Amino acid sequence: MSSAQNPEIGLHIQAAGIDTNYHDQGHDTGTPLLLLHGSGPGVTAWANWRLNIPVLASGRRVVAPDMVGFGYTERPEGIDYNLDTWVGHAIGFLDALDIPQADVVGNSYGGALALALAIRHPERVRRLVLMGAAGVPFTLTKGLDQVWGYTPSVSNMRTLMDTFAFNKDLVSDELAELRYRASVRPGYQESFAKMFPAPRQRWVDALASRDEDIQAIDKEALIIHGREDTIVPPATSEKLFSLLPRAQLHLFGQCGHWTQIEHAARFNLLVSHFLDE
Repeated sequence: MSSAQNPEIGLHIQAAGIDTNYHDQGHDTGTPLLLLHGSGPGVTAWANWRLNIPVLASGRRVVAPDMVGFGYTERPEGIDYNLDTWVGHAIGFLDALDIPQADVVGNSYGGALALALAIRHPERVRRLVLMGAAGVPFTLTKGLDQVWGYTPSVSNMRTLMDTFAFNKDLVSDELAELRYRASVRPGYQESFAKMFPAPRQRWVDALASRDEDIQAIDKEALIIHGREDTIVPPATSEKLFSLLPRAQLHLFGQCGHWTQIEHAARFNLLVSHFLDE
């Protein structure tokens, strides 16, 4: 299937030895913006950021990869899906595009990855945006357990979509069918099932960075969370706000785990202003 038939398929590049599907829009001036998606079943960079990329790219270059194990990026045999692997893939992606430094927006699992990037490779990150981010310890929620424990069916996907959104009007049978079909592409569920097998509290912990390392991040940080998020609790963002020395925190009411979708216009404005300061 080509990108003309499927907007989730973008460009391809070798990053850390992995054939990587990504999107690249906007002007190649100033600091580029790297968008890191979440870890839901069937997720791709485009599915996660489709309402944001065109707007954010009006003032900057925006790059959004499918991280290894997700979307249309290669899933190498025998790869270990862990924070070390994903950090290495993200750095390899920036290297492949010859981007010495980027602003980074991370969603959920992508937020934990963005934090790890800023800790391990501080010279590669200018500013951080953490949205519904993991990256600090919290008790596994029922919602996240359902997300990571997903087994493919349309009804299971519909249940998950309802869990992600506060506004159920955003979730349709058509969307659930679309995401279900994405989750059953050849090889996808096999790799997804290997990432976060039960018991799943250990994977929350494995994505967490140490408090002292987070406190040492000397970057401007914008933290965004939905008040009604049942996947990653808002308390995680409050914890990050208490640790990051140069942080601001923005909570959206009547919003679940999909801030960038449920409040897309406000999210885009907030992020754009933060990056342009």
